[in-house]
Amino acid sequence: MNKVLVSDLLSQQGLDVLTESGDFEVDVILDLSHEELLDRIADYNALLIRSATKVTTEVINAATQLKVIGRAGVGVDNIDVQAATRNGILVVNTPTGNTIAAAEHTVAMLLALARNIVPAGISLRNRTWQRNDFIGVELYGKVFGTIGLGRIGREVTRRVQAFGMQVIAYDPYISANAAEKIGIRLVDRETLFQESDYISVHTHLNAETYHSIGESEFALMKPSCRLINCARGGIIDEDALYHALKTGELAGAALDVFENEPATDTPLLGLENVLALPHLGASTSEAQEHVAIEVAQQVKNALRGEPVANAVNQPKIDPRTLDILGPYLELAEKIGSFHAQIVEGQISAIKIHYNGTLFQKEDVTPVTVALQKGLLTPVLANVNYVNAPFLIKQRGISVTETKSESEANFANSISITVVTDKGEVVIEGTAFGKKDIRIVRIDQLHINVRPTGYILLIYNSDQPGMIGLMGTILGEHNINIADMTVGRSRLWEVAVTLINVDSPVPRHVLQTIASQKKIDFVKQVFLPPEEGEIEGFANDDMEARG
Repeated sequence: MNKVLVSDLLSQQGLDVLTESGDFEVDVILDLSHEELLDRIADYNALLIRSATKVTTEVINAATQLKVIGRAGVGVDNIDVQAATRNGILVVNTPTGNTIAAAEHTVAMLLALARNIVPAGISLRNRTWQRNDFIGVELYGKVFGTIGLGRIGREVTRRVQAFGMQVIAYDPYISANAAEKIGIRLVDRETLFQESDYISVHTHLNAETYHSIGESEFALMKPSCRLINCARGGIIDEDALYHALKTGELAGAALDVFENEPATDTPLLGLENVLALPHLGASTSEAQEHVAIEVAQQVKNALRGEPVANAVNQPKIDPRTLDILGPYLELAEKIGSFHAQIVEGQISAIKIHYNGTLFQKEDVTPVTVALQKGLLTPVLANVNYVNAPFLIKQRGISVTETKSESEANFANSISITVVTDKGEVVIEGTAFGKKDIRIVRIDQLHINVRPTGYILLIYNSDQPGMIGLMGTILGEHNINIADMTVGRSRLWEVAVTLINVDSPVPRHVLQTIASQKKIDFVKQVFLPPEEGEIEGFANDDMEARG
């Protein structure tokens, strides 16, 4: 009989899925300390958690019998997924269980903000009748801008369209045709900030989105614009938001999430034009029941060896395929992630070319899936190897594969082209043995870079002094260079410089580099390192657009 430990509060309906099946022994032990969890975990085959339990590398290494970790919710930042993968432990989550709750909550905050519901209600409770102090604004005919068109973003847009709002969206990972079918006009970020009367955030927190709405974005918005964030704290620069609201640069904000929670000390709470709630987006009885049932069912399936729909880490691949294609699975995922972090424009197609005799004999489907997962992971919180192809198709992005036996410059390599409305970018990579993967070409420029950790991608004029200039700027800000490679086509023309650094490069340093003469383009990319390479990344050090 499989033993299941439930260490966070879970709806009884979810527990019933396991207990009523008759072949699981379920222990509900709440509020375990880290040390208590370490002492107990070796006895269990499955662990069910929410956000309170921290499943660290230490816990995973102590879990000698553990087969699956189930997260009742979307985020898995409290689980060391890489450690679980190394130990052969499946991690599953519940990305759909709270979609409706989060969408309805967003619309509720939108309406409350527009009609001053909360301050008006407080005023009446204080026995005052001041109707003229709480005159609101209508939604009908206004422009609603959404940043992100994932599951929740789409559900929100369906609801605001019913109010007669015009919907525009920024999301490079959906084709214009797919957006048009649901009545949404795709725009770039600048246009969204300029045209919107209401802006709602529906993306997850990563290096690209951290503080991605700040001083320069508020300067683009209408003074009458209102901002809603029920996604993740940290996406909005709260200091810049406070200034914009205080000075009248922005009409109002509705916040369900904050960079540091619980957010009882933020100065935003002192502003009358702020509606603030304590992270209630998924807090409905229905949502809690849905995620509990969903995660319990997935854990049950995993322990019985049945298919699991929402595996966060890679499902099992037969040992032979893994032995042969393993390096290219990792390479494809990292190239996809690299593309995602440098993409310009709306993605419409992905072209994958497999070069070399290795790929003529093997089924390359797992590699193609790894690429799709890598491409979506930086922008979607719930992408896995099972749902990545579906999400790519849902977003109207075509995927094509071609093969050739010509060895070209390498015995075997994969070239991945991402097509957008602004052009195409090609990234080629290869593997030198089972442990050494490299990116060897960007467009027509040949390079040799290890795809790991923090990488600066810089397009610059090919002339003397450029490498010294970049190194000096980084050195002045105490940023250590681990490796550097330069690719160029012809002397004195454009060169591409890739710099591996030991720590994230702050936004102001990127802007300093970008402002230099003869430098055309600067982006920072983060590709998770393998165990023992460099430390992972922390929110405090996330980069922003250069």
